[in-house]
Amino acid sequence: MQDIETRLAKLAREGNRRAFADLVELYKDKMFHLGLRMLSNRQEAEDIVQETFLRVYMNLDRYDENQKFSTWIYRIATNLCIDRLRKRKASYSLDAEISDGEGQDFYSMLRSEDPTPEDVLLLSETKQKIHNAIRELPEKYKSVVILRYLHDLSLQEIGDVLNMPVTTVKTRVHRGREYLRKILDQDLLLNS
Repeated sequence: MQDIETRLAKLAREGNRRAFADLVELYKDKMFHLGLRMLSNRQEAEDIVQETFLRVYMNLDRYDENQKFSTWIYRIATNLCIDRLRKRKASYSLDAEISDGEGQDFYSMLRSEDPTPEDVLLLSETKQKIHNAIRELPEKYKSVVILRYLHDLSLQEIGDVLNMPVTTVKTRVHRGREYLRKILDQDLLLNS
């Protein structure tokens, strides 16, 4: 698979649109699911997919063919998600009226946390609890847990994607798992 991806990247770099379209086809769903899990917002996840492929296209000349293409594209998408999460942390008054919002405030703009019928249908109760627990993880644990357990990347690949030593990745995976366990144990106690 790596050889195919590297060859497609070379062809795309040379201007072959079909090769780039093949790369998009190989990775669009993976990038969407990564964005959805990290950002918990379908629209933002779709935006991340577009931004990721735009960056890939614009920077194909910077892709190192000695590196796995998957590591490179996951790094781009993960960094975009982390940037979005950081921007979200800006402090806003929820009571403040939105300019040109016709009397709306931020409360009316917040996405409902209630699951849609589609969510209920697609996720079993256990998966939903785990998904909710992952949402509660601090940013530094969320990305490694998602890449490790939901995208099946190795510790080395995660280190390459996030540009950090494998020992740090191991520590964050371990602490993220412990954090998840505490969240799920609390949920179990509350629902008993």
